[in-house]
This record gives sequence, structure tokens and C-alpha cells, in this order.
Amino acid sequence: MGFITPIGNDVETAWSNMIEGVSGVGRITRFDTTNFDTKIAAEVKTFNPEDYMDRKTARHIGRYCQFALAASKQALAQSGLDPAQMNPDDVGVIVSSGIGGMEEIEKSHTALMERGPKRISPFTVPMMIADMAAGIVAIHTQAGGPNYAIVSACASSAHGIGEASEIIKRGDAIAMLAGGAEATITPLTMGAFCQIKATSERNDEPEKACRPFDLGRDGFVMGEGSVMFVLEDMDHAKARGAHIWAEIAGYGASADMYHFTAPQPEGKGATRAMRHALETSGVDPKEVGYVNAHGTSTKLGDVAETKAIKAVFGDHAYELAVSSTKSATSTMCPTRRARRKSMSPSRTRLALEATTRPSSSRRARTARNNELGGRIADGKPTQLQGAAGPLG
Repeated sequence: MGFITPIGNDVETAWSNMIEGVSGVGRITRFDTTNFDTKIAAEVKTFNPEDYMDRKTARHIGRYCQFALAASKQALAQSGLDPAQMNPDDVGVIVSSGIGGMEEIEKSHTALMERGPKRISPFTVPMMIADMAAGIVAIHTQAGGPNYAIVSACASSAHGIGEASEIIKRGDAIAMLAGGAEATITPLTMGAFCQIKATSERNDEPEKACRPFDLGRDGFVMGEGSVMFVLEDMDHAKARGAHIWAEIAGYGASADMYHFTAPQPEGKGATRAMRHALETSGVDPKEVGYVNAHGTSTKLGDVAETKAIKAVFGDHAYELAVSSTKSATSTMCPTRRARRKSMSPSRTRLALEATTRPSSSRRARTARNNELGGRIADGKPTQLQGAAGPLG
């Protein structure tokens, strides 16, 4: 695994901060927020792209591509896999992204409006398109197998990881670099979400702003970063003595068919996705010990997701350990529908390894009412008993 996140730029730091309840949310530093209702976000800090690439490459690729390349190199180093020493067709790359190079789009549009088309950077197109990160990773790692991006809002990276596992399962690759990258803390993105009142305006308490399942939640907080995984055929991984963090046993995907921003009130899309993941994995719902929730800290989303969990797990839902760690990392994606980005499967894998689930928030009040009850969103780390459910 490789991590470039608001709470740490490596696996160890990010996991330690997650367990300790450290928040990555603070005042926005990347642009002037004077006229914005929301002035907070979860920015990646102390990131130096030249630790992972040469200066020329760093200048010519978008911020989200920098994150993806850095996380991918971390993941490969941890895994011990070297695509350059393998048949190029055997290792592919999926880097999912909700938008891609949003910052580059905005900068080029400003140049167009203020100075004319001749002042647009010739690197605008490769810096902005959503599948460029996958291409950049392939170039720098020599992974020549299936290569593309999946764009499906907050579910983009979960879909990317699931589809990567399917590619391996059907024999089209031995291993896949899979995950996601986003860098959308920009004036246009933040302004647009302010206009629809989707983001938290708790500007005076940024560390407490994103509070999944809390009664006082008032919207999500924008984040940025990248998390990448090395997925590998089980026999191949065992043969080379790789450390195996977890197995992707099942994968489910669905659509709400309801609204372009609001979730279906009963969580029917999420219910079908989880049920399909359980069916394809062969796991009994009662065997699941932990669910890493999407938990965006929105009024509608948290309730719908809780209803979905209860619909899938029935009475066992009250025994499940359930948490969302967006209070630490916020929403590393430019929209707020569907299931989750790649941070969530990574948290689940680390939770399995450490037999500890990360808390939703140590600072937020626990939400307990007809929809939000049981062990959902209690604000303390919990020891896990047994295996977690399907990842993604």
C-alpha cells in the first residue's frame, strides 16, 4: 500500500494518526477563501514531489498525478514487486479519479480569459484528463498491462480496486496497481459545493467539522491525496513470499437510480452493492466483524447508509463494529454519492492487521437515534474479533 493523505504521507504515519484520532482538516492555504462560506479542507501537507520523481516530471504533471505516482512507488516498494522485471502485460494500472486535474483546468481557463489562447500551457491536456495518472504510473513503473481510470464519484477507487481484482481473476494480469487520486481543493470546486450547501461551515473548529454519524453534522469536508494498492494473484504472491495483507473475497457495485447528489433515502443502492459483495465472496453476514462506512457527515447520507447496513445485516448490525474515518481524512473526492474512495479499503486492511478499528471521531458527540444506533459511530477505537467483511 502507498499513502499520500492529509494525515500522513506514508502508511505508518497515516495509520498512527488515524488510531490516535488526529484530524487532517484545517484552514485552506492553497487559495484566498475570503469570499467563501467554507474556509476549511483536508490538505496534503509537507509533500515534496521530488522525493518520488525528477523536477521536470513534477512540473509537467498535475497535482493529482504527483500524488498517484508517489503512492504507487510506495506501494511497489512495500510489496517487493518490480513490474520492470516482469512481462509488461502481466502488471496493469487503474488510478481512479472523480475529476482529474481540476487545478490545471482552472489555471488554464484563467490564462485564456486574462491573456488569450496563446497563453494556455501546452501541458494543459495531459495535466487535466482523468486517466493521465494511470498513464504516468505505467511510464514510471513499466507496468504495461490494462491501464485506465474509473470515474464514478466517491465510489471511483472502490470500483477501481474491485475491477482490478476481476482483471486478475479472469487471467488478464498477474498483478494490478489500483487505487485513486484526487486534488480538488480549488476555488471553483469549493465555490460550487458552497453554493449547494454541501460542505461544513464549521470554520472556527476545523478539526471538529467532519463528524460522521454525529447529531451535529453539517456537511462534508473536502480532502485530497492518493492511496494505491498492489493486488496480486494469490499463488504468485505466495510463490515469491509476499506479505499478504488481505484477500479481496467479493465485490459489489450498484446505482441508486434516485438523484444526482442525494442518496436514495432507504439506502437501496448501497444495500444491493453490499449484498452482492457478500454473495460473490461466500461470506455469511454474521461472519463480518467490521464495516468501514462511507460516512460523509451529511444529513442525508449518514442516515441512508445506516439503514442500508441494517437492511443487509439485520440484528447482527448491532454487533458490528462500524466507523467512518472521514473525521480524519475528509472526503478525498469531488462528489458525495455512492460508496467510498480507496482510503476506506486501506483502513480496513490495516484494521485487520492490527485487530483494531479506527474511530469515527474522538471529538464528536455520538449520534444515537432511531437511525443511528448500536455500535455505529461510537468515538473510541475497538478491538476487532475475527475477520472483517468484503473490502470495497
